[in-house]
Amino acid sequence: MEQADIKVEGMTCGGCVASVTRAISRLPGVVKADVSLEKAQAVVQFDATKTDRGAIRRAVIDAGFESPAG
Repeated sequence: MEQADIKVEGMTCGGCVASVTRAISRLPGVVKADVSLEKAQAVVQFDATKTDRGAIRRAVIDAGFESPAG
């Protein structure tokens, strides 16, 4: 298992948090996604043999939010 701290910009409410959580959780290999509005980030535990940080960032972007590298 690996853990990634992914920046998430553009969230303004609990609905945004739910959207990002759903988008990340749908990825294969994701075990847990804790998304924080206050910290503007997602802490994701995942199986690196099934997904990677890039795929997680793409899921955030595809959900309509920004995820700058870093």
